[in-house]
Amino acid sequence: MPLPKLATLIGGLLLSKGGRRMAGRHAGKLALATLALQLWEQRQAGKRPGTPSADRPVHPRRRWSGRNV
Repeated sequence: MPLPKLATLIGGLLLSKGGRRMAGRHAGKLALATLALQLWEQRQAGKRPGTPSADRPVHPRRRWSGRNV
């Protein structure tokens, strides 16, 4: 869900009396949920925010074998 759709949804929620009460009570949770949604959408797009090398694939780290050399 792109951000304009989310803004429209929240705007519509704030038009009702119950929606305003719910939004006031849960404003922090709504902000965290919005941020989580944006981060999830960026991850689904395959790009990491803030990294210049977002075009090349990210390789998982090698596991430590337990042997000290």
